Amino acid sequence: MAILLVRGSGDIGSAVAHTLCFAGHSVVLHDDPLPAHPRRGMAFTDALFEGSARLESLLAKRAASPSDLPPMIGCGRALPVTDLPFDRVLRVVEPDVLVDARVRKHASVEPIRGLAPLVVGLGPGFVAGLNADRVVETGWGENLGRLLHVGAARGYSGEPRELGGHGRERFVYAPAPGIFRTERAIGAAVAEGEVVARIGTLAILAPLAGVLRGLTHDGARVASGTKVVEVDARADPRAAFGIGERPRRIAQGVLEAVAEG
Repeated sequence: MAILLVRGSGDIGSAVAHTLCFAGHSVVLHDDPLPAHPRRGMAFTDALFEGSARLESLLAKRAASPSDLPPMIGCGRALPVTDLPFDRVLRVVEPDVLVDARVRKHASVEPIRGLAPLVVGLGPGFVAGLNADRVVETGWGENLGRLLHVGAARGYSGEPRELGGHGRERFVYAPAPGIFRTERAIGAAVAEGEVVARIGTLAILAPLAGVLRGLTHDGARVASGTKVVEVDARADPRAAFGIGERPRRIAQGVLEAVAEG
């Protein structure tokens, strides 16, 4: 079985790591320190803040030093999640497969082809055969999760899929850079206009009534324009937890790439 290094602990990267672990592969999940991913009930992000996190039936634990990684990989009882410098993690893990699951819609992707025997890029900016060996489509539609051997993933469409009758209006974006502060929890009920967090002296208000499907972790470092809150008007807290349809289909595309070798 392969050793994989997955970049990005948000809902997509976490779904990829979860799927590959259950397929019998050894996986390490990497992210930057204090990541701002809001869909934490669908991800392993909290392990980087709290030491451990569980997604569905899989436990993840934070690897605080490079020396933690080899025994954790060998043990296999918990998914190692780390925010150590990426270059150091790459040297220690020596992955057979590198997966860039950060899906940065607006930023330019880094040229990562050649950093591992097989490099898989997810979403906009990646071109199979140019800056990655394989690419997986991440945009909603009939091709979601499709594995590409040549060509590019579809560009960012600009509009999210509706959920509970609401599109972009269900999200809140950081109005300024800073440290995100909140005492609320994923799945908690909120009223429209209720203060759910602060960045410095700026209050972050719930855009509509429902439950918190997304909420950046207290203490995360956010840039201006970062998505920090998502409210689900369907008001079912259970929908804020577990692997979602889109991340699961993307993860299946990655699994296909790994199976092909």
